[in-house]
Amino acid sequence: MIPRPCIIHKRGADILHDPWINKDTGFPLTERNRLGLRGLLPPRVISFEQQYARFIESYRSLEKNTQNEADTSAVALAKWRILNRLHDRNETLYFRVLIDNIKDFAPIIYTPTVGLVCQNYSGLFRRPRGMYFSAKDKGEMMSMIYNWPSQRVDMIVLTDGSRILGLGDLGVHGIGIPIGKLDMYVAAAGLNPQRILPVMLDVGTNNLKLIDDPLYLGLRQPRLEGEEYLSIIDEFIEAVLTRWPKAIIQFEDFQMKWAFETLKRYRRRFCMFNDDVQGTAGVALAGLLGTVRAQGRPLDHFPNQKIVVVGAGSAGLGVVSMTVQAVAKMTGKAETAAQNIFLLDKDGLITKERKNLDPAAVPFAKDPGQMGELRDGDSLREVVKKVKPDVLLGLSGVGGLFDEEVLKAMRESGSSRPAIFAMSNPTMNAAEAFKYAGENIVFASGSPFENVKLGKGKVGYVNQANNMYLFPGIGLGALVSGARFVTDGMLQAAAERLASYMTDEEIQKGILFPSVNSIRDITAEVGAAVVRAAVEEQLAEGYEGYLGVGPKDLANMSQEETVKYVRRNMWYPNYSPLVQEK
Repeated sequence: MIPRPCIIHKRGADILHDPWINKDTGFPLTERNRLGLRGLLPPRVISFEQQYARFIESYRSLEKNTQNEADTSAVALAKWRILNRLHDRNETLYFRVLIDNIKDFAPIIYTPTVGLVCQNYSGLFRRPRGMYFSAKDKGEMMSMIYNWPSQRVDMIVLTDGSRILGLGDLGVHGIGIPIGKLDMYVAAAGLNPQRILPVMLDVGTNNLKLIDDPLYLGLRQPRLEGEEYLSIIDEFIEAVLTRWPKAIIQFEDFQMKWAFETLKRYRRRFCMFNDDVQGTAGVALAGLLGTVRAQGRPLDHFPNQKIVVVGAGSAGLGVVSMTVQAVAKMTGKAETAAQNIFLLDKDGLITKERKNLDPAAVPFAKDPGQMGELRDGDSLREVVKKVKPDVLLGLSGVGGLFDEEVLKAMRESGSSRPAIFAMSNPTMNAAEAFKYAGENIVFASGSPFENVKLGKGKVGYVNQANNMYLFPGIGLGALVSGARFVTDGMLQAAAERLASYMTDEEIQKGILFPSVNSIRDITAEVGAAVVRAAVEEQLAEGYEGYLGVGPKDLANMSQEETVKYVRRNMWYPNYSPLVQEK
């Protein structure tokens, strides 16, 4: 099929400097003549396939030359640089390379390397990507939003840099997260890279090291708080929705108080979601449902699972909230839905006896009359020994919590197959979990690890319980359904579809999540589940894509037709013929 032409308003060297449309040496002679490029490029025309092979050869050469390098961080950043240079020059080739090699390149452009990039962003900065709105721009954002060159934006990922991964306040350096997330949106969900926008909302930083850094690129002032802070976000949201009323906004890496406050403030005003709160929760729920299957039990046993959650930040509370909703849906008893969930923070087990208890944690705090041997502030080791949980789930930024004693206590769990989810970029390695907690465990981590060889031909499968399995499908499904809001029902439908994606044979081996190589197929299935949920909740308004599908068309689609519809709306990188509009 011949790609549809791309209408452009540029000519000559301006085209070569625009990564959205640049083909480097791939411009055919007819385009070189037509667009004023003749003489600006070497005479030989190099095909897309040849350009692709040349880049891969260059990347593999870098891998070979650094394979014995002791400084793994330096190697990871070198790999990021070579990919970033291609990204800055030729987005079509970049995204084809990324899609075809997603298992190799996702850890470079996304977690875990993106954390290193954010920490070193001022030194790595070469050219701007995305938009920056700061506290100094108050009153100007409505006009600023029109500085972005794309006439249409479908997806925005927004951060204020206040809680980047487990690294804390990185200020304007946090822009690396929206960039990496949107790269995954293009690779996994097939969003058009000309219709995405990474945004940094710079309201200052409380990181004194950054303020004292002469290379720091952000505002050198303490973070805004209270109504002053919210007024900046309100103004930005108003500006975005004025220009692109159908844009979906994903909030990313906001500190806990603002993650919950903005979610509560905006979720019924426009189409948005918070990936840390809701995306993490969906992936965790999919893993929890898979664990029940791995134990050889029916899914209706899920409400009986005893689950210990370590971490009461935005991710931990999001997981607990979605888990409680799922239990309530299964049992029809909302009042007892949290009885088998035990939540801990840095001060231990959270109960209603806790002074200065965070309001967001109150619904999940244990009642003193229902705790048995447990006490407020009990350590993780004490809770695991007393509760004997089926699942231990880590979502704390504090490292080293799943130590040898805790893992050995999990071996004594009452479960036939206990599960350990170390989702918050753990410092523990997977081999320790299988060594101390037992070879029969189900293990998942937030970052990629190799499977563990257990001896006698046995393998301990290490699952990557990462948000990338869900957020691209949530965003794509909301987009192509024309959803007015992203609801809990849509998020739960996404999680349940991810959980059911794996075969029984894979689940019995302890494999809860699919290979990253299948990410486009997974995203299409998850996106279709979101579309169907939006239709059921009468929130789907249709999509004004080139297929022109209305709400009635969506409602009349079968499950299979919905998946095909989602797939048809996925962009795939090919060089399009360029036509200049004078």
